[in-house]
Amino acid sequence: MPDYPQVTPIKSKPLRMGIFQRALVREFVGNGLLVFSVLLGIIVISQLIRLLGEAVNGKVAVDGVLALLGFSAMNYLPVLLSISLFTSILLTISRCYRDSEMVVWFSSGIGLTRWIQPVLWYAVPVIGLIALLSLVLTPWALLKADEYKNKLESRDDVAVATPGMFRESKQADRIYFVENVDANSNRISNIFVQSQQGKKFSTMVAKQALQQTSPNGERFLVLLNGTRYEGIPGRRDYNIVEFERYSMRIDSVPVKRSEPQMRMMTTLVLWEKPTSWNLSEIHWRFGLPISALILALLSIPLSYVNPRAGRSLNLVLALVLYMLYSNLISVSNTWVGQSKVPAQIGMWGIHILMLTITVLMFYRRLMLFSKQRILAQILAHIKGWRK
Repeated sequence: MPDYPQVTPIKSKPLRMGIFQRALVREFVGNGLLVFSVLLGIIVISQLIRLLGEAVNGKVAVDGVLALLGFSAMNYLPVLLSISLFTSILLTISRCYRDSEMVVWFSSGIGLTRWIQPVLWYAVPVIGLIALLSLVLTPWALLKADEYKNKLESRDDVAVATPGMFRESKQADRIYFVENVDANSNRISNIFVQSQQGKKFSTMVAKQALQQTSPNGERFLVLLNGTRYEGIPGRRDYNIVEFERYSMRIDSVPVKRSEPQMRMMTTLVLWEKPTSWNLSEIHWRFGLPISALILALLSIPLSYVNPRAGRSLNLVLALVLYMLYSNLISVSNTWVGQSKVPAQIGMWGIHILMLTITVLMFYRRLMLFSKQRILAQILAHIKGWRK
């Protein structure tokens, strides 16, 4: 029988552990940026399509689309970062299993629990950013988006008129159409205005128009070199008047001041007013960074790939666990708001359950690897006896 040398595990040294950490963190960051870019692109495109549709329908001003898009994207950043963190760790360690790199690391004395440290090196800054976004920046962005939208809606009819499009006034008594607007000189060319007073319709067409402000602050639209048609539809007694200058008062619209919604309140304000729905919102905001940390740890045992089984089986299991975790958080959040469960149980129960599942999966993988090592030692002893 050939003489097989007995392989003994090599104890890891600080230098090797440093190389191990740097290589993993680099791959984590690369995969995370790739996944985050794809998800962010999908969200931005979908929100842009929605905002452009509202702008075409006149619900949102065209010049406010980009600002509202930025505020809307910030609302999705905590969830996107959490998904990217979980997916990047899962893909990286799964690749190590498929390429047999895990065998090298295990034979060098780096066990499964030693992967926690490089994962935390990568995950903790991302989780800190998720906490900052969830607790501070996202409520601020939602509040600013609501204020900006109300400010856009409070502009007068002429200011929001889009060249080449018919637009109805906010009082629904006038229809405007302008061909071109010169922002520098505040002049409008080829304007059409139709208004209604009772049964009479008044239509004015002018080659030019400009906006003026009186000393008392009232604003007027002055039409130059135009024609006015006034009468009742279906009758022939229309009045046709040509004018050189015709002034129309532009009705000012007060800025809306609505009460901020629960999602727009700061975390400190929610904490000072501990109603059931405020507690559910606090649960959601704190749950995002906590769930991101648990998912980052859970991805280590979930990344195990059996070469004899399907390579995508662990990804399917990870997707199921993520969807289950996310849905349970949403359900418990609603139950806390409806006072069906106590706030403490609803806030911490789901996270403790998932943390327990993570510990059990670590234990299962460690026991599996321990059995494999014991079996390898038994085979080595048998070969020694035969010799």
